[in-house]
Amino acid sequence: MKLTFRLPCILILSLCLVMNACLPFANESQASTFPTSINTVTVSAGETFQNPVLRENFADPFILQRDDTFYLYATNSSGKNIPLAISTDLVHWKIQGDAMPALPKWAKLTGGLVWAPEVMEFNGKFLLYYTARDQTSNKQCVGVAVSDRPEGKFRDINPTPLVCQSDQGGTIDASPFRDEDGKTYLYFKNDGNCCGIPTYIWVQELTEDGLGLVGKPVPLIRNDALWEGNVIEAPTMFKRNGKYYLFYSANDYASHLYAVGYALCTTPMGPCTKAKENPILKSALENKEAMVIGPGHQTILQIGENTWMIYHAWEVVAGSRRGDRRFVWMDLVEWDNEKPVLKGPTTHPQPVPLVSTP
Repeated sequence: MKLTFRLPCILILSLCLVMNACLPFANESQASTFPTSINTVTVSAGETFQNPVLRENFADPFILQRDDTFYLYATNSSGKNIPLAISTDLVHWKIQGDAMPALPKWAKLTGGLVWAPEVMEFNGKFLLYYTARDQTSNKQCVGVAVSDRPEGKFRDINPTPLVCQSDQGGTIDASPFRDEDGKTYLYFKNDGNCCGIPTYIWVQELTEDGLGLVGKPVPLIRNDALWEGNVIEAPTMFKRNGKYYLFYSANDYASHLYAVGYALCTTPMGPCTKAKENPILKSALENKEAMVIGPGHQTILQIGENTWMIYHAWEVVAGSRRGDRRFVWMDLVEWDNEKPVLKGPTTHPQPVPLVSTP
């Protein structure tokens, strides 16, 4: 079986460039930021890939699928607030511009503090939840920015952050989830590890437009297991067969102890019980020639009948210390008696996800 993705022809694009008659967008500033095309990719059944799928510094990766296109957002790097890459098969990626080149008035312009973006569509608008440094509290806080398109440019015009638990160290790692009844929820983590206090994963219901919050935040889990160290973070809620799985990462992101676990929740707002088999994804230290360190800050995608986990990890080669870049990795999540099982981080060939066009 062969699946061909609908993309503009390279020949047509070349002709347009020669004639100077085609501009990617009506707005010149957008045209200089985002190309309109990615290379045509044809994926055949039986084709394989090897990790990492993106050998670029794309920490805290989140993937939004819209039709036959995947949008990959990441924590700030290379002078961009929100780095962006686009793919049609999750394996071949094309780096784009900055999805949110301007920060809001409430955020400090200090570099290196725009973290963990995630995007969800609300009524034809795309909302980007992200972390930045609040000028008032001097803590990391969560904001929300809006765009008409998944690639941006996203803008946050709010005078204050959406969530800022300044008395608990701040707030980071916001992750939206939409249940089958249409209600949406925002999961986040108080940044207590910055200040020597416990860290919790919290949840709060979102308003219908996704721009506000309903009620009060509810704590779901905290760092109380030995393997978690001083921090839990990076929540991802995933629903399968009526069950709610709260994936999360824990421990020092810069070390080999960073890993992924999950908790099983009764409802989107808890209560949640951590799995006894945690962690389910951890560093691969056996191969001394190419160790994979600190896999985590996961996102979950359901592609047909298969569940995939996308995450970042450091790759360390022989004779060096921890890498200076977090690459993007992808591994299949298998389900054993309704429990998620991962055999990663993998470096061997595995089948490319077959993504059919609608």
